[in-house]
Amino acid sequence: GGGGAAAGTSGTLALLLGEGSKRLPQAIIIGVKKGGTRALLEFLRVHPDVRAVGAEPHFFDRNYERGLAWYRDLMPRTLEGQITMEKTPSYFVTKEAPARISSMSKGTKLIVVVRDPVTRAISDYTQTLSKKPDIPTFESLTFKNRTTGLIDTSWSAIQIGIYAKHLENWLLYFPIRQILFVSGERLISDPAGELGRVQDFLGLKRIITDKHFYFNKTKGFPCLKKAEGSSKPHCLGKTKGRTHPDIDQEVVQRLRDFYRPFNMKFYQMTGQDFGWD
Repeated sequence: GGGGAAAGTSGTLALLLGEGSKRLPQAIIIGVKKGGTRALLEFLRVHPDVRAVGAEPHFFDRNYERGLAWYRDLMPRTLEGQITMEKTPSYFVTKEAPARISSMSKGTKLIVVVRDPVTRAISDYTQTLSKKPDIPTFESLTFKNRTTGLIDTSWSAIQIGIYAKHLENWLLYFPIRQILFVSGERLISDPAGELGRVQDFLGLKRIITDKHFYFNKTKGFPCLKKAEGSSKPHCLGKTKGRTHPDIDQEVVQRLRDFYRPFNMKFYQMTGQDFGWD
């Protein structure tokens, strides 16, 4: 903090007086796309000791040449004891990201929100469809060859869900205890429980509890009774919780069979059964 009249002030006043400083993030939500990263970040921001960037910086994948000073400048000001965070879900599948984050700080805590790879892929497709209504059907993008049932693993919607493969790349640079895997499903069914695990992992007091949430039946999502810096209830925006198109059950089954061995490997690697199959 700075000196002068503001010296010794704490909390909100100190922030108003422009105290605190921008720090590189000590924790990053690195993935996965359509897993529940926005929900997790919004829920975490309720914690008084968490300060986070709203927009995705995409520093370690798209903006790396801008340098760490540029990255740090994007960060909010924090006081002693507060955690600086950001989320960019594409980091998890970016080849260079682990080495780059590690060279910023080997101690960075990493959080990955994972979700059933099949529903994740459909959700990914649904998002693309909302932006480009003329894209091919989900089925035709899934298969290299419909007759042989060969799945096109080069399609990013499929590729992202092969979690075990991506995780191996991270484990070359980070010990597994430095990575927390959050269940996207449990984030919806038991937000307070998952948030408890996240707060523990970040070394934060368990301040976010079930008192903070109510379940919105229409949206099918938990919402915050009070969002960060507001007294109004807050649900995620209209782009969240879109209805998925109906996908042919045979195609869904084919994908389940395709992902099963990768899921098993992932459960083994993380020591967590996510119950996807």
